[in-house]
Amino acid sequence: MMKKVAIVTDSNAGMALEEARSADIFVLPMPFMINNTTFYENIDFGQAEFYQKLEADTTILTSQPSPESVMNLWDTVLQDYESIVHIPMSSGLSGSCQSAMMLAQEYDEKVQVVNNQRISVTQKQSVMDAARLAQAGYSAVEIKKLLEQDKFNASIYIMLDTLHYLKKGGRITPAAAALGTVLRLKPVLQIQGEKLDAFAKARTSAQGRSMMINAVRNDMVGRLGGADQEHVTLFIAHSNNYKAACSFREEVETAYQGLQVSEIQPLSLSISCHIGPGSLALACTKNMEVDSNRS
Repeated sequence: MMKKVAIVTDSNAGMALEEARSADIFVLPMPFMINNTTFYENIDFGQAEFYQKLEADTTILTSQPSPESVMNLWDTVLQDYESIVHIPMSSGLSGSCQSAMMLAQEYDEKVQVVNNQRISVTQKQSVMDAARLAQAGYSAVEIKKLLEQDKFNASIYIMLDTLHYLKKGGRITPAAAALGTVLRLKPVLQIQGEKLDAFAKARTSAQGRSMMINAVRNDMVGRLGGADQEHVTLFIAHSNNYKAACSFREEVETAYQGLQVSEIQPLSLSISCHIGPGSLALACTKNMEVDSNRS
């Protein structure tokens, strides 16, 4: 007997392969170009190898999964499932979402591609929400609709440790990078909806952390329904900066008394190759209600 709905995502969601397998979730590895050679996340290299190459100033370029790799995965999954909910990274950060939507037209609505404009920890939360919805008996079409309705109910704020990688990628001018380095600025970026945008400039790491805590508090109280475990889930992420992330967790939980950080995990490598190591991020998502009596 075929199972009803499969959940597919890409490695930008930051799910370990073992974690994905245990949750019955399928993960498409994201490709990266390094010295004109294609490497696949969590297959050819992991976090340690990635940062070794990045810190050696190797040029690392993000890329989209090939149509063949996407369709081969879907074809394999559809041998055991009636339909697929595919949750790629934000359409504002990559063309892979649009490409998947075009490919899905060949599958007679058996593949529902979700454009809910998330990445990293918030994308992972969408994946876990989708898995709970599927388990509760929701159809692929219903899950896609609910996730896209929920797309703006999430925020990520990221404090950078260096401007070198933004300059290298052409996202800021060399002059701006030089000035920021002299002033020891700690830029705080945000992902809220489609784009990775500037949010604020901190003079110190402590000020940057405080900015992120205040920004997330405003989001929780404002549009996410409340700063408590009932309404929101909190995450801390980082780029090769785990020790600082653990310390930041204590600071966050002290600031939001009664609200705990759900987990600490590395930022997506697709983000990290543009911002470099040493960053800290604070993220939150609104909790999704699931009717468990659907099945």
